[in-house]
Amino acid sequence: MSAMLTLPVPSMAGSLEQYIQAVNRVPMLTPEQENDLATRLQRDNDLDAAKTLVMSHLRVVVSVARGFSGYGLQQADLIQEGNIGLMKAVKRFEPTRGVRLFSFAIHWIKAEIHEFILRNWRLVRIATTKPQRKLFFNLRSMKQGFSALSESEAKRIATDLGVKPEEVREMETRLSGQDISLLADDGDDESFAPIDWLADSEHEPTRQIEKKAVDYLHREGLSQALGVLDPRSRHIVESRWLADDGGLTLHDLAAEYGVSAERIRQIEVKALQKMRAAMGAEA
Repeated sequence: MSAMLTLPVPSMAGSLEQYIQAVNRVPMLTPEQENDLATRLQRDNDLDAAKTLVMSHLRVVVSVARGFSGYGLQQADLIQEGNIGLMKAVKRFEPTRGVRLFSFAIHWIKAEIHEFILRNWRLVRIATTKPQRKLFFNLRSMKQGFSALSESEAKRIATDLGVKPEEVREMETRLSGQDISLLADDGDDESFAPIDWLADSEHEPTRQIEKKAVDYLHREGLSQALGVLDPRSRHIVESRWLADDGGLTLHDLAAEYGVSAERIRQIEVKALQKMRAAMGAEA
């Protein structure tokens, strides 16, 4: 499956706008088509099936990447990293789960983009702990309006995220210190700027589909599936896959429980099998 990462996709050699237009022309798959392709990939290692699954979901990566445009990094780079996450999701997707690839891939896409931002943005050097990482990725959405944080608002955010109020204020200063022009440089007809991507993202079709799929998964399936697990297994699954800041590694959990990383992996595999069975029974 390592060859999947080299599958040809619409090229970014031209403009970003042309790339986005190209991926939006790729037709979406029906549930039946998606299930058939995923089954062929899992059963026969069919790379043509993998290519089709990846290509049909590239528009999802574009939609997710737009949500991270405020960190001063090139949109094309964010999309490329998100594409890697999509390919990882396709590799691990199991059609018998009863969940659409769209819902399954969102975590992998966001995780790759998160890691790319953390690796490349100089301002995130203060985000060395899990609470600070959560603060880095959530401060903008938790602020009320565009004005500077009040003392009470900084304390509220600090309490919610488990950090100190002064860390909240420092992060706000650092985040607001890197201004990005909304407009392209004068006379440069080929460049693109943030204003080119401003949109009502809440009503964007892919965002609506994502919201409905995630809402359904959380409301109807995930809570019931987690309910069949013992406390340790549930904690491992939630820490690995459901954490807002990217989750713990096998080694983190191994240290927490005083066992080997392989033992944690075994517990995780059995827990996911139980969850799949529970979700399949509810489908």
